[in-house]
Amino acid sequence: MSVALQESTTGALQPGRVGSARRQRERWLNPLILGGGALLALIVLFVVLYPFISPFDPTAPDFTQPPLSPPSRTHLLGTDSFGRDTLTRLAYGGRVDLLVALIGTAGTVIVGGILGLIAGYAGGWADTLIMRLVDFTLTMPYLVLVIAIVAILGPGTENIVYAIWLVGWVAYARIVRAETLVARRQEYVEAARVVGMGTKRIVLRHILPNVAAAALVYAMADMVLNILLASSLSFLGLGTQPPNPEWGLMVAEARDFFLRDWRLMTYPGLAVLVTGAALGLIGDGLAQALRPKG
Repeated sequence: MSVALQESTTGALQPGRVGSARRQRERWLNPLILGGGALLALIVLFVVLYPFISPFDPTAPDFTQPPLSPPSRTHLLGTDSFGRDTLTRLAYGGRVDLLVALIGTAGTVIVGGILGLIAGYAGGWADTLIMRLVDFTLTMPYLVLVIAIVAILGPGTENIVYAIWLVGWVAYARIVRAETLVARRQEYVEAARVVGMGTKRIVLRHILPNVAAAALVYAMADMVLNILLASSLSFLGLGTQPPNPEWGLMVAEARDFFLRDWRLMTYPGLAVLVTGAALGLIGDGLAQALRPKG
């Protein structure tokens, strides 16, 4: 009797488990994540692999090649005013922007997340100190503050990353703090305290996994903003310095030749647009997957 009951119970539960796993997989493999991930993978493969197969130097002028030449078999996207291959410079420039987006965003997520967890869980003077620092930083426009920091540190890609780290953590601190204030009053946290778990284990094992979703979704949009920031500062002469390629710098160098060859400005602009669209799709897909049921 008990064996038959166990078999019937197992048989009844198994389809439910399979259905739940399938629904979970469908949530995380929704069309937005798949489309954005595929597009971003193509961009990453291009900027990583193409420089290894390209025979052209991205920085040295090549006066053996015709300047401002149209697309051809030798130069798929033509050449710039110094005879350099545009496609090769586009790949090397993409490396710079993607690294700024990845490293800059990762640093702000880590710093802002840690400070947000401390402020939200500990409360008291720690919360007051951190949030007053957040309020002080927010009183100044983000872009103006970043430009001021880069102007003090000096132009260069590394200094853009440092400026992002110094300013960008504020948004993550506010997001994680707000989520932590809600999570610390949940029943599972109270149960963890009752059974004698330490503060470190409660924060890292129980609260952090439940508050990281909002910060992760915001990070996708923040990566787009960091790419635009790096391109804008390079366009203004505060980022990557010539002859090194970068998408914003390529636009700045091509503006004097816009009437003669509009493609030089279009290619890096489209690269920024497509990369931003890919990251935006991934962010929307994550928001859809992490949205509470119902």
